[in-house]
Amino acid sequence: MSRVRVLDCTLRDGGYCNDCHFGLVNSRYLVDCLVQAGVDIIECGFLTQKKPYQEDYTRFNTLEQAARLLPEDRAGRLFVALLDYGTYDVEDLPPWDGSSLDGIRVTFHKEDRDPALEAARRIQEKGYKVFLQPMVALSYTDQEYLELIEKANQLRPYAFYLVDSFGTMKRKDMLRFFYLIEHNLAEGIQVGFHSHNNLQLAYANAQTLVELGSSRPLLIDASIQGMGRGAGNLNTELFLEHLNDNAGGHYQVKPLLRAIDRVVGGFYQQNPWGYSLPNYLSASHNAHPNYALFLTEKNTLTVEDIDRIFDAMAPQKRASFDRAYIEKLYLEYMERNAGDSSLEELRQALAGKRALVVAPGKSAKEEREKIAAFAGKGDVASIGVNFDDPYLATDYIFLSNLRRQEELGPGREHRLIATSNLPDRGAKYRVDYRRLLNHLEPVWDNAGLMLVKLLIQLGVKELYLAGVDGYSHDPGENYAQDALRLGARGHAHDRQDPNPGRHEPGHVPGTGAVRPAGYHPLFDKTPVRASARRVRGFVKKASFRPGAAMPPACFFGAVKGRNGGAFSQNRQGTRFFLRKKEQPVPGKLVQSNHGKATVPSRIFYSATNTLGEKSDSQHFS
Repeated sequence: MSRVRVLDCTLRDGGYCNDCHFGLVNSRYLVDCLVQAGVDIIECGFLTQKKPYQEDYTRFNTLEQAARLLPEDRAGRLFVALLDYGTYDVEDLPPWDGSSLDGIRVTFHKEDRDPALEAARRIQEKGYKVFLQPMVALSYTDQEYLELIEKANQLRPYAFYLVDSFGTMKRKDMLRFFYLIEHNLAEGIQVGFHSHNNLQLAYANAQTLVELGSSRPLLIDASIQGMGRGAGNLNTELFLEHLNDNAGGHYQVKPLLRAIDRVVGGFYQQNPWGYSLPNYLSASHNAHPNYALFLTEKNTLTVEDIDRIFDAMAPQKRASFDRAYIEKLYLEYMERNAGDSSLEELRQALAGKRALVVAPGKSAKEEREKIAAFAGKGDVASIGVNFDDPYLATDYIFLSNLRRQEELGPGREHRLIATSNLPDRGAKYRVDYRRLLNHLEPVWDNAGLMLVKLLIQLGVKELYLAGVDGYSHDPGENYAQDALRLGARGHAHDRQDPNPGRHEPGHVPGTGAVRPAGYHPLFDKTPVRASARRVRGFVKKASFRPGAAMPPACFFGAVKGRNGGAFSQNRQGTRFFLRKKEQPVPGKLVQSNHGKATVPSRIFYSATNTLGEKSDSQHFS
């Protein structure tokens, strides 16, 4: 049986989970634990010139910076860093003198293989051990991989790696590539294996390689608690124990358990990694994990829809994440059913009516009697946002979300206003999806905003909002119905807030928007910026600066103007007067350049479009 050695990549691959922000003290502690455990090779982080060095981050601009993590007694261990080709000029690398890192891992995409090999040659000439790591092995044909191995033979690096970048390799795939390496790699070059756990196969594949053996030493990458991008990596502590039991290993596992208890477990609590639906979907399509993450965090698509989008993806686009490309595919998919519009029919149906928009926030349940009383007035048309309110039989249901369509089920077709991205299942009204999109990406297909924009296009004179709450990351606090909960991590909400340090993000039920804490944002796209302090859930004081950009997901609130009515104004001059319909808690005032306003009710707000049907909502967000 060949000797198996372990390379721990926690401080590097694990850095995808915390932006490499381990802290200098923690980084040194992890290195010490890995040395105590007997891990053979320790990867200290990234060697890169793309970001400036900060001592609490495991990204280094120089080898001197990396040397700060190394122990005085190296105990026979090797210390390395990873250089992603194109992020560091190897001419800046000093000759090896034994004072810092022992080796450099050079990783590269298929299209960069020739210049990357040249860079590796220059590194080797400077005296460092070179580890070649061609990413996404499955992107190569057998012939291309053999040609790459031949070029590696000419270079004669310290190690050549089989890399399963997306965690997509099943046993048969791994064995095929391993035997290509085993039978064609020059003697004296070690074989490495780097895997991810999207399909939960990292441990099984590593075990297979150990059992299989090799004519040369094997290097297996792992990380403490599997810390790494997406689904993570092979667990160092598990694999060391396996080697102790099955391959004559003499590793110490307890130091790694202490590392988990003191350091790594805390990072897991902040930003968990591991098996998930997005990671599975990306792996099953041999695609970059960020594609599936992007699609699932939309919370608008079923798994079948995501599969269809992946099927439409060009093979050459899968290896590297291209946000513009996936947004284009998403929009094309959502527009695939575009067709008949019912604007004129809707305009007639709503003529002379006041519109009440009901989102599924918790207050829609708590204040259902007051909302129902208002909705029961003869001149009010009520519209649910992506849900059928069980406490109020709304006149209409606005539906723009594929997932919500599946959840809603049949039997409500006579009340449905469906956007054209949805399959035609007999909705009474169908409206053009693209015309309702907003120009700001975080909320461009926000259901609540799309509905409001539609109602503006229809010339609705008065618009009332209810159940638009926006609150914490706690999913139990968000919806009037538990069945409406959507799984999304806090960071997915945070991304919709352009200033997360000043706001308390929360999901606006039924819409996907975020409500900043501290103020009630305005109904329309509004050229103001607000800052405020919350007291027991209410605004105590807020200041508004006209002319600045409003946070894109903020669209509900009230500020009293000089003429006695609250108003906002968009870029075209469209003005909406907002009237509070419920008395607020006494003493809570909003200060603005336009005057004072009492805190808006959590029940519903109203707005009047003073320009009527001539309103231009092109820039509404």
